[in-house]
Amino acid sequence: MFRYVLNLIYVLLILSVSPVLIYRRWAQGKYRQGWSQKLWGNLPARQGDAPCLWFHAVSVGEVLQLEPIVASWKQNHPEWDIVISTTTNTGMQVAQDKFPDCLLCYCPLDFTWAVRKAFDRIRPTGFVLVELELWPNLIAEAHRRGVKSAIINGRLGEKSFGGYSRIRKLISPLLEPFDCIAVQNEVYKKRFESLGANANTVHDVGSMKFDRLMTDRHGPAVCELREAFGLDEKSLVFMAGSTHAPEEQIVLNVWKQLRQSIPELRLIIAPRHAERFDEVAQLIQQQGCNLIRRSEVSPLVARENFSVSNLQNTVLLLDTLGELSACWGLAQIAYVGGTLTNRGGQNMMEPSAYGCAVLLGPNTWNFADVVRDLCERNACLIVKNEANLLESVDNIIRGSRLRQRVGEAASKYVLSKRGATQKTIVHLKQILNIPSEAISSRAA
Repeated sequence: MFRYVLNLIYVLLILSVSPVLIYRRWAQGKYRQGWSQKLWGNLPARQGDAPCLWFHAVSVGEVLQLEPIVASWKQNHPEWDIVISTTTNTGMQVAQDKFPDCLLCYCPLDFTWAVRKAFDRIRPTGFVLVELELWPNLIAEAHRRGVKSAIINGRLGEKSFGGYSRIRKLISPLLEPFDCIAVQNEVYKKRFESLGANANTVHDVGSMKFDRLMTDRHGPAVCELREAFGLDEKSLVFMAGSTHAPEEQIVLNVWKQLRQSIPELRLIIAPRHAERFDEVAQLIQQQGCNLIRRSEVSPLVARENFSVSNLQNTVLLLDTLGELSACWGLAQIAYVGGTLTNRGGQNMMEPSAYGCAVLLGPNTWNFADVVRDLCERNACLIVKNEANLLESVDNIIRGSRLRQRVGEAASKYVLSKRGATQKTIVHLKQILNIPSEAISSRAA
């Protein structure tokens, strides 16, 4: 009975927001793909009877987190099928680029009919959610079929935990069926247990985000971006990544003031959401700046057109998907977006891994544990507003020792946190009854 009540609630919710969905589909090009899979569960049917791991990653960030664990699993278990589902169009685009040899699909919405058909077509051995995505029918269907289920890289921020705590009686039955919940730190472990997860299934393994971080500024992806943007290894680069409005305007104001005394300073802006790429490009040009968009250049074009260009009044815009991690490798000074707004911060581990001097606003609750660790190690700088950002960037540029000290501390911190992927794999093997020597022998 409860399932059918949920179906009715979902239908009413979709009807209530349908005008917004229709508008965004028409005006912004969103929500145009995957509706047959989402509404009816018409996922591509998996062929054969091989064991199968189904990973669900909501959007771009979660999809990227899967790189190390999927690579390791495929290396050690080539006989297994890997299915990756996502919710957003941008997540699907990145999945198609990163996992061309996996079966890719959109995750069904939480209607009973869609979920049942999806499981019929995928026939998974294990069902794995990245971070946290609690859909009652999806979880119940996996449990009903005896499919082993897990949450990996689990996280429960303070705000989410507070909200879930108010409805603990509803959340507890959703967490109980999971055979494994691998979380990022001890705080999250206690929060999951407080919400009703079985303490024997919750494991603090660390964050898998550290395992996929790039550290080589001379790697091929970094070098390609460097050539495409017409930069060289000596270029002094200030980058603002994963930005939200009005952070682009803030960093533009800072950069324009700094250029008066430091004309060689380059600026890269990487907006958080793809639908804002054109908006930010227009903002840059409205400020009287030249613009180079990553989507419009390649190393060949750069060599032909930018090698002798005057880039002093040119802003570089990263308007592609899946290249943010590599782009941080071009910067010496990195401002991480969502921290001067109420978003709670974006991933600051990526620029830290390259040894950038990392600047953060005060609003970082999404990564509270990481920021605490970075601050304790003097591995980042906290800025309160635009004026403070200007002062801090200026101090970093003029103080090479400060830049080196902060960057080295950040890089050492990231390296010390690696290993969560292999710990997660150990727990997945346990619930899937795969002997430990199965991986060790193949790895050898």
